[in-house]
Amino acid sequence: MQIVTLPLTFQWDHGNTNKNLDKHNVTNQECEEVFFDQDKKMLRDPLHSANEDRYVLIGHTKLSRALFIVFTVRQHTVRVISARDLNKKELKLLQ
Repeated sequence: MQIVTLPLTFQWDHGNTNKNLDKHNVTNQECEEVFFDQDKKMLRDPLHSANEDRYVLIGHTKLSRALFIVFTVRQHTVRVISARDLNKKELKLLQ
């Protein structure tokens, strides 16, 4: 599934700049790193795509932190909606 192509551009604005840091202790840089994980898994999120297409991305940061990211693509720009650590059940998806 081809959702975005390199080079990637990320949208960080007042609506999402520190939201994941405040809620889940995930930095914007960590979110971006997962998009470059060679072993990442990506799928559509049809349950939450009523207003715009949303996707789920699971993968690792450079320091091997496993993250669950929900994002959308707006005009060729990735906008991260939510990012958090994978739970134990979700970790199996990376194996």
